[in-house]
Amino acid sequence: MNSLIQKSSRIIIKVGSSLVTNDGRGLDHAAIARWASQISALRALGKEVVLVSSGAVAEGMLRLGFDKRPTDIHELQACAAVGQMGLAQIYETSFRAHSIGTAQVLLTHADLADRERYLNARSTLTTLLRLGVVPIINENDTVVTDEIKFGDNDTLGALVANLIEADALIILTDQRGLFSADPRKDPAAYLITHGRAGDPALEAMAGGAGSSLGRGGMLTKILAAKRAAKSGAHTVIAFGREADVLTRLAGGESIGTELAAQTGHLTARKQWMADHLHTAGQVVLDAGAVQKLAKEGKSLLPIGVIEVHGEFGRGAVITCVSEDGHAIARGISNYTSAETRRIKRKPSAEIEAILGYVEGHELIHRDNMVLL
Repeated sequence: MNSLIQKSSRIIIKVGSSLVTNDGRGLDHAAIARWASQISALRALGKEVVLVSSGAVAEGMLRLGFDKRPTDIHELQACAAVGQMGLAQIYETSFRAHSIGTAQVLLTHADLADRERYLNARSTLTTLLRLGVVPIINENDTVVTDEIKFGDNDTLGALVANLIEADALIILTDQRGLFSADPRKDPAAYLITHGRAGDPALEAMAGGAGSSLGRGGMLTKILAAKRAAKSGAHTVIAFGREADVLTRLAGGESIGTELAAQTGHLTARKQWMADHLHTAGQVVLDAGAVQKLAKEGKSLLPIGVIEVHGEFGRGAVITCVSEDGHAIARGISNYTSAETRRIKRKPSAEIEAILGYVEGHELIHRDNMVLL
């Protein structure tokens, strides 16, 4: 029995492009209607549901006559703009059949990297849930660039799970879950039914992208589970065409690959910092500072900083890395990059003499830091 979904009260469900568009043949109205019916049943059980749906680009490709995914960013954006219209329409129609309202929410990483916009997105989604609406979320492909795109909707699903502190993330895909090896090549491959989110061995098992339609493969799903687990959300990767997959999971049945989170919920502010896919800059720490942060839970002092990379302002989220480039932590900087360059390798007692003022004796206080 699988009790993780059964016990979950707030669930993120992510469906991939190949499922939504019937492997690129056009929006699969029947499949979407089935998911809407199952989500209606989940809501009757008292569960709150957010749907993260791929498919806009694939549907737009079909409508615009592309036979393969464009590489030109503006053609991709055009496909997304055209396809999003059909995607929103079919979801609205399918859920209305069950007297459930829907809301379209398009996000970019920039929306979640900015603290104010992050809080606004969080408030909007929780308000929609309180009002009994099912949010339909997609990446805003009409405006994204390489610098701000999530990269795949598996990651987006995990970020949304973190954003609203969901209990579980269900990733519906065209595969039956994670296998020990590629079952198309290895007849001895077997399904991994249970695992620990963040287990490096699982990442080693996952292969590359499995479809020409989407951007994600099994590896992105394993990494999404790892990210979702940071806020305590469990993940299930299951075959989206399995009959009544969502209601059976909610009933406690074991389907696909279940990846359990091993940690509890991070505080909302620390989760926001952890969810930055890109940060404004980096500071390189000496071995002593790495020890203080990673092992002793201390604040970062300027004396432990060897180098400063990038340009950032006071209050920006920056990454702390070791001398070999390993990311140790993220946190909110008390000083700008220019100020940090002036006070690095200096004792905190000298900050005022160097800058003429003191914003804090720490470059990053431990209360404004999350370990990675």
